[in-house]
Amino acid sequence: MSGISLITKTQAANPAAATGTTSQTASSGQTLTQNDFLKLLVAQMQYQDPMNPQSDTQMAAQMAQFTSLQQTTQMSSSLSMLQANNLVGSTVTVQTDPNNPSSLTTGVVTGVTMTSGSPQIQVTDPKTLQKTSYNLSQVVSMTPTTLPASTSTTTPAANSSTGN
Repeated sequence: MSGISLITKTQAANPAAATGTTSQTASSGQTLTQNDFLKLLVAQMQYQDPMNPQSDTQMAAQMAQFTSLQQTTQMSSSLSMLQANNLVGSTVTVQTDPNNPSSLTTGVVTGVTMTSGSPQIQVTDPKTLQKTSYNLSQVVSMTPTTLPASTSTTTPAANSSTGN
């Protein structure tokens, strides 16, 4: 019996307390990562009541939920990048100051970069030719950039025949 360790009711009821981790209220900058989830899962398994263990179906359901959440997050990130890439070459109006809705600037999107998992569009001011990065959420409106009119309006026919 040397391999069995005794746990208290507090440890069994609160695996985070048993591992020395503290719970934090999630705010805008704090999220649980896959590593945090796995630590909690191991602690839950380690400190479960041996007379009443958690069923394997519950464990499988938790893993499936986490996997689904992870895939949804990755898909959302990919979709944001796709939306940003579709703006390249378009004229956009962006809100430069989030606290001031009337602080707007217009320019052509010339590129996209990924910063901290969020796509940033590169907008070139047509007057100063200065490039500035903006978050995709700052885009207020978008219009396709018009191409300059071509000088030739007639196109010769590919197979013109005049024979009778």
